[in-house]
Amino acid sequence: MVAPLKVGLAGLGTVGGSVAQLLHRQESNAPESNVLGARCGRPVRLVAVSAKAESEMQALGIPGLRWVASPQALATDPEIDAFVELMGGEGDPAKSAIEAALSSGKPVVTANKALIARHGVALATLAERSGAALNFEAAVGGAIPVVKTLREGFAGNSFDRVYGILNGTCNYILSRMESEKLSFADCLREAQRLGYAEANPTFDVDGHDTAQKIAILASLAFGVQVDPDAVYVEGISSITPEDLAAAAELGYRIKLLGVAVRTESGIEQRVHPTMVRLDSPLAQVMGVTNAVTIDPAGFSPITLVGPGAGGAATASAVVADLADIARGARVRPFARPVADLAGSRRAPMQRHEGGYYIRLLAVDRPGTFATIARHLADEQISLESIVQRRRNGGPHGGDDPDGTQSPAPIILVTYATTEDAVRKALREIKNRGVIAGNPQVIRIEKN
Repeated sequence: MVAPLKVGLAGLGTVGGSVAQLLHRQESNAPESNVLGARCGRPVRLVAVSAKAESEMQALGIPGLRWVASPQALATDPEIDAFVELMGGEGDPAKSAIEAALSSGKPVVTANKALIARHGVALATLAERSGAALNFEAAVGGAIPVVKTLREGFAGNSFDRVYGILNGTCNYILSRMESEKLSFADCLREAQRLGYAEANPTFDVDGHDTAQKIAILASLAFGVQVDPDAVYVEGISSITPEDLAAAAELGYRIKLLGVAVRTESGIEQRVHPTMVRLDSPLAQVMGVTNAVTIDPAGFSPITLVGPGAGGAATASAVVADLADIARGARVRPFARPVADLAGSRRAPMQRHEGGYYIRLLAVDRPGTFATIARHLADEQISLESIVQRRRNGGPHGGDDPDGTQSPAPIILVTYATTEDAVRKALREIKNRGVIAGNPQVIRIEKN
């Protein structure tokens, strides 16, 4: 009989507990029902755990588990063959435990996107030196096998673009805002009540969670070093129900996207609210679901859709990584030698090219629209469509209560232009005093 792969697991939160139960269920099955063992050619057995308190292990109700107080001690335990880190956080104890495991030659599986985004290159270097595997499928997209798809499924392909919906909290909020005409603040409170958003949701709604994930995907797709600081980031808090309604009328839907794309000035990595066409696959993805579109050079894009978070979904990806280790499969963490990874730098957003949705509040005075049109023309910005909304006003047929005219919303959709041109034109328009407040600008992503 082939010896089992003996696993040590650090971290027994939602994901860690789900991994432990999944491994236990598989080994408890009759041999003909143990699909994991059958696919790996050997059993995969959880033998030791580490967590904040031993009571967490006891609560699992899994007999025969051994308690190890320190994650670092577990990582180098001679009685385990593979180390799984599910504690989270970009620093210690997760970082030092993974370093200890790799240094001792033990393969590592982690779902820790923050750690891989910040220290992935250094950890991959350590893995290369020791010959140990470093697997992190669960760090991006939950149950969606996007890491394996980029790293192995498309091993012979180059890529033009990788982009997608990588944060379920933001997708849930935007979906509810659109379907129920709710404000961002109201939807955020509901997401927190349902457990889809943290008590402090800024990491999600400001786009930083998505930035870490797209930085990892950019490294896999384009061979650049993982660096979340190279990602341009905007969040979703400025999006209004009016923007979502206008997008729908124009044939679009607004999503928070992470995008990595090859451009003449380098690999552009960005996170921001984006208008995608209603007939595109990403526009159909609602609620907490994630989706990633991979755009290989030479043929049509493919889109992977599935649950991006949660215990069962993430555990599925963790166990898939363990299965590779059990089978003896080892690939380079970022698909190529670390020495071959190019430096990563933030591509200047001023050079970004694409269409734009612009919402302005135009003041009611002669020459306002001519002023707007002149400054757009000065920057050679062509308009695909112009929509003028009715004024919001009181009992005077569009007037404010004091009898003055309130600003009228104007929505502009541009043909492809540059970020720099849009920003220059809007700066001049605002300086002329013909609009109230700040313009709303949302980029349009081509299909």
